[in-house]
Amino acid sequence: MTDLHERHTVWRHTVWVTLLSIGLLTASSASLLSLAKAAPSAAQRAAMARKRASLQKDPPSRLPEAVRGGSTQPAFPVAPLDTSAAGHEAVATAAAAIDSFLQREWKQLGITRGTPLDNEQFVRRVYLELGGRIPRLEEVRSFTHQQRSTKRQDLIDKLLASPDYVSHFYNFWADILRLKERPDKQTLVFEPYMDWVKQSIAQNTPYDEWVFAMLTADGTLWDNPAVGYQLRDRGMPLPYVDNTVRVFLGVQIGCAQCHDHPFDRWTQKEFYELAALTSGTRDRQFQGRSKKGGAMGMQMMGMQAGAANAKGLFQELQEARKNREIPVAAIQFLRLNNTAVNFQQTNLKLPHDYQYDNGKPEEVVQPSVLWGKVPEEFAASDRRTQFAGWLTAHDNRQFARAIANRLWKKMMGVGLVEPVDEFQEGNMPVLPELLEHLTDEVLRLDFDIREFIRVIAATDAWQSQAVVYDASSTEPFLFTAPALRRMTAEQLWDSMLTLVAKNEWAFQRPTAKEIKAAAEVDMLTVGYDEFVEKWQVFNDKFGRGYRKQIYQIAGYKDQILVRASELPTPVPANHFLSQFGMGDRDSIQSGVQSATVPQVLTMFNGWTTHTMLERGSVIYDNVVDQESADHAIETIFRSILARRPTLGETRMAKAEIDDAETPAAGCGNLIWGLLNTREFMFIQ
Repeated sequence: MTDLHERHTVWRHTVWVTLLSIGLLTASSASLLSLAKAAPSAAQRAAMARKRASLQKDPPSRLPEAVRGGSTQPAFPVAPLDTSAAGHEAVATAAAAIDSFLQREWKQLGITRGTPLDNEQFVRRVYLELGGRIPRLEEVRSFTHQQRSTKRQDLIDKLLASPDYVSHFYNFWADILRLKERPDKQTLVFEPYMDWVKQSIAQNTPYDEWVFAMLTADGTLWDNPAVGYQLRDRGMPLPYVDNTVRVFLGVQIGCAQCHDHPFDRWTQKEFYELAALTSGTRDRQFQGRSKKGGAMGMQMMGMQAGAANAKGLFQELQEARKNREIPVAAIQFLRLNNTAVNFQQTNLKLPHDYQYDNGKPEEVVQPSVLWGKVPEEFAASDRRTQFAGWLTAHDNRQFARAIANRLWKKMMGVGLVEPVDEFQEGNMPVLPELLEHLTDEVLRLDFDIREFIRVIAATDAWQSQAVVYDASSTEPFLFTAPALRRMTAEQLWDSMLTLVAKNEWAFQRPTAKEIKAAAEVDMLTVGYDEFVEKWQVFNDKFGRGYRKQIYQIAGYKDQILVRASELPTPVPANHFLSQFGMGDRDSIQSGVQSATVPQVLTMFNGWTTHTMLERGSVIYDNVVDQESADHAIETIFRSILARRPTLGETRMAKAEIDDAETPAAGCGNLIWGLLNTREFMFIQ
């Protein structure tokens, strides 16, 4: 805390003047804290309460009412866990087995487990890593006051069955699967797919079933939202295969699209043989121009009547567009309604410039998997289903190995194989036996990845104080504790929101059912007027008017105060999430956690400064309710850092409050100071 004290010695007057200039710490803001140095009498407390009540009426809070009001209903249902004694015993046994692997390795090298987390450190870690946010003041107090010996496992269970877990792991998968509302500008509407991903996490769908559904789905986005995975790389059959193998098998074969892989064993012919399994994937999209595509393509799929109507409607829309009666978005809406995924077996040929002696240019390749064979149960299926069956099969250990390694990194900060998508012969695991054991665990649990996370969270290794990991070091990281990491952009946003919003679920992203009701058009019968009216309704609700509607519900000073998982994506370049490294959702797992100057400026005087000290914010109300400086200081520390202040920190905080122009300014400076500490930004 020396750094904090020195920083405040220099900055506190500047900070107070800055806050005063933006209207947050005016004379009326003294209601933030009417603190006495000694405990007030009953008469003084009553007078203070009357003063607070009068000041809280004038001026009113500028925070949205939906955000200030606590939610009385769960955000959405989440599948329960097995919390029986037998279930807990199974978790403890599995966690102990992982610790045993690590302890044997540590013993050989003469090292020991990291320092165990105390209860305050644990409650902060578990909320951040399983729920994606810091704990609220009442959650910290509740946990630390409990005496039950099982309270840590109980809290892990509670979080894993909560909307917080769903939101946090949705963010994790959104970065991997490149989820954004409009991946190709306007033609695709991905909200149904994004909602499906979120609901799959909430329902705890087994991982192998989840992936299989994405790889084999047919239909429209609103009737079968899982087709979104295949549409994400629409028109790019070779990158689709590359991305799929990279995400779900942890292997990069992309170089082999153009030539034999220079650093791995994959050949160009092997790449094309694998791609031949999925090359028949199609999405019908009415273009209205080509004789071979558009209406002809729809007719080939047995949709003659709809194709004829769509062709006529397209011509009317084009004419209206020329006359500036409608925008191009209306034509894109027609294309959206004529987009669906299906599979037709199609031969794939080697490229025209193929130059290796194991094939000839433009020779038809025979489909084949990279290793092993297609499971018998899928031998008679179409090629795409064969590919999905092979990739997700229980005896394809690399599928289980890749997700075990990816989730181990998610929890411990470093993978057993790094990077997580570069499994190759020259990149061996740090602890091969442990990786194989974790792979066995994924298989034993039948790809219940939430249960797998539950096991890791119960290990002694995970429940140890974080240690510094130097990625450039030649020494392997041996997991005596998780690696010290800064919060992700989404964790930071959701943690800030926890300090502001009583209801962080004031808005949730639309469901597939809602999108279908607004977007689906009967292409067999729809006429021009009906179609344009339908498009206008959709555009008002989910097009140009979408962000405005959300802002009216939860907007404050150019920000929308809802969970990161519910925000429209991509966010603007100047948004808090972008500044702190949220992925662009154009490339796989593009989120970063490096420091930048805009981050510093945002934390010094960005939206957080405004919202924390606004009437009705969580931390504002919690501090206002305190009756002494000591209680206020403890409230601030436990709200932001999930721990009590030390005696030295309390003395410095009191000095800050005493030296400030008003108690409100002093408390504002203390809040500001703690938010800008490494202790807040990093997960210890």
